[in-house]
Amino acid sequence: MTLARMPYLGLLDTAKALGCIGVEVRNDLPGPLFDGLAPEAAGDLAKEKGLRILALAEVKRFNDWGPERRAEAEALMRAARACGAEAVALIPRNDNGGMGNGERQANLRLALLELKPMLEDHDLIGLVEPLGFPICALRHKAEAVEAIEALDATGRFRLVHDTFHHHLAGGGPLWPAHTGVVHVFGVVEPGLAVEDMADRHRVLVDGADRLGNLDQLAALQAAGWRGPVSFECFAPEVHAAADPVGALRRSMDIIAARLSAQAA
Repeated sequence: MTLARMPYLGLLDTAKALGCIGVEVRNDLPGPLFDGLAPEAAGDLAKEKGLRILALAEVKRFNDWGPERRAEAEALMRAARACGAEAVALIPRNDNGGMGNGERQANLRLALLELKPMLEDHDLIGLVEPLGFPICALRHKAEAVEAIEALDATGRFRLVHDTFHHHLAGGGPLWPAHTGVVHVFGVVEPGLAVEDMADRHRVLVDGADRLGNLDQLAALQAAGWRGPVSFECFAPEVHAAADPVGALRRSMDIIAARLSAQAA
C-alpha cells in the first residue's frame, strides 16, 4: 500500500534497495495482482532478488462467511501458494454489521473454523487484522485470540499488529506470541481527534507521530517478539512521493535510531 502507484517489479527493487527481507502484495490496488504476471513468475522474481513474499492481501469481510467468501479465500490461497507467499491477510467486515455481542464471536469462530483446513491444505498462515474503527466487527485482538485458541489454531492464524488500529481501539494487550507481522505508519496532524483519524492520514513515521509507533514496537520487542515490520501508508502524499526510497529510508532510520536509544 505504501507504494500503491509502483509496479510490482518496482516494489521488489525498492525493497531490495532498502535492505528489506520481503514484501506484502495487495489485490486491491489499481491493476491486476502482480501486474498480470503469473504467480509463479512473480514468486521467481522475488526469489531472484533475495526477497520473501510475506503475505498476499486480502480476503475482505472474512468474518461474514459464505460461499462467496470461500471462493475468494480459495483463489487468494492458490495464488499465494503458487508465488511462494507465506501468508494471506484476513480483513474483518467494517460496515457496522454483525456487531452484536455473541453474534461477533460466533461469526468469527465460524470463519476461522472454515478457513483453518483451507490454510492447512495450502500450508499458509492466516493473518487476522482487527480494525480499530468503532464500526468493525473485530475491533479488539482479545476476541481474535480467544477464537484462535478455542479452535486449537495457534500458529495457523496470527495477528497483524497495526499501530494505527491498536491506537484507535484504545490500546490493550499486545499478544506478542500471537503476532505475525507489525504494520507501522504515523499520524502527524496535531489537531486531529482520534475519532476522526482515517486511512488518508496514515503517513510515514517521523518525529511528529501521534500513534506511539516506537513505544508499541519497543514493547513488543521487550516482550520477546521478533518478526517483520511493514509500512502500510494510505496517505496520497506518500503515494505521490518523488523519491520513495529516500522517504522510506529516512523513516526507517528514525525508527531504528529511536528504538536503539530506548533500549540503551
